[in-house]
Amino acid sequence: MTTHIHPIAEVTQRGTSALIREMGVVDTIRFLNQFRAGSGDYTQDRHKLFDGLSAKEIINEIKAQRKTSI
Repeated sequence: MTTHIHPIAEVTQRGTSALIREMGVVDTIRFLNQFRAGSGDYTQDRHKLFDGLSAKEIINEIKAQRKTSI
């Protein structure tokens, strides 16, 4: 059995077209954005945000923010 390897540009174009056909443009963009590389250093940011806080304190803060955003 012989396998033909298609150029990545073609694979990308065919995949994007299939997604648009099945899900529409907006949901395709939302789907593809999940796989974008992020930026920054999450570990460093996490330490800045949560240093000195216990898990219980973080949870209580989340719950308090949810109440004010309703």
